[in-house]
Amino acid sequence: MLNLPHAPATLRNREPIFTVLQDLLQTKQSLLEIASGTGEHAAWMGAKSPHIQWQPSDLREEMLPVIDRYNQPNTNVLPAILIDVEKEWAVQQYDVICCINMIHIAPWRCGQALLKNARRHLNSNGYLYLYGPYKKQGQHTAISNAQFDRNLRLQNPNWGVRDMDDVISEAESHGLSFQQSISMPANNFSLIFTC
Repeated sequence: MLNLPHAPATLRNREPIFTVLQDLLQTKQSLLEIASGTGEHAAWMGAKSPHIQWQPSDLREEMLPVIDRYNQPNTNVLPAILIDVEKEWAVQQYDVICCINMIHIAPWRCGQALLKNARRHLNSNGYLYLYGPYKKQGQHTAISNAQFDRNLRLQNPNWGVRDMDDVISEAESHGLSFQQSISMPANNFSLIFTC
């Protein structure tokens, strides 16, 4: 769409992400996306899953109209809402909560808050889906991820690629059950939790 911000990574990762997500969505009806950014994931995936009521959100108020513009054709994608993961979420319960590429571009306390609040807002047998780069047992899984981690920390020392074990441990401390990790293109992972 003309004159709208564009996130190039969405074109590269949307198909592999949706391949994993569509398995989770088969028997579900509602999805909350945390940190939707431009809303391009919602626009593309929402069109491919018309049975899902998709609720996009973002921390930045100025992104909400951008998300809505991208999603004008999708009647199953609701108007974007403002969510600060560190505050109470004024939302209902969802079958799936999805967060793509946020945990490493935010302080760890935001990741902790995401996991805590996701548990509160997931329906019974619901899923939490996380996507992004992760370390495994304290080690980067690729040289490119180590370089990416250094660049993130130069921008903000509170950012950085998280260790998968830390994310899993934190999620389980809030009553989420780790189901599996799935290797994805470009040295990323999908992490799936349920409650």
